[in-house]
Amino acid sequence: MRQLLVFGERDDAEEVAETLGEWFPALGAPRVVRETLAGEDDAEDAQWLVVVEGLDEGAYPQVDELVERYGGWREAG
Repeated sequence: MRQLLVFGERDDAEEVAETLGEWFPALGAPRVVRETLAGEDDAEDAQWLVVVEGLDEGAYPQVDELVERYGGWREAG
């Protein structure tokens, strides 16, 4: 299942993606993408997503702890 890790800052998203790539090398390098909300006038408010495919549910607590350290959250995508 695809998981979306949501952050306000690009640097945070990139740091988490790098860490996840080290922790779970079988997943490959997670993608970092920018999500602009529909009708959003101010690009500054766009969120940064780390897209993770194939993460085992047993890893969710470890991933959630990492994501929370960077002020983000995880959503099923």
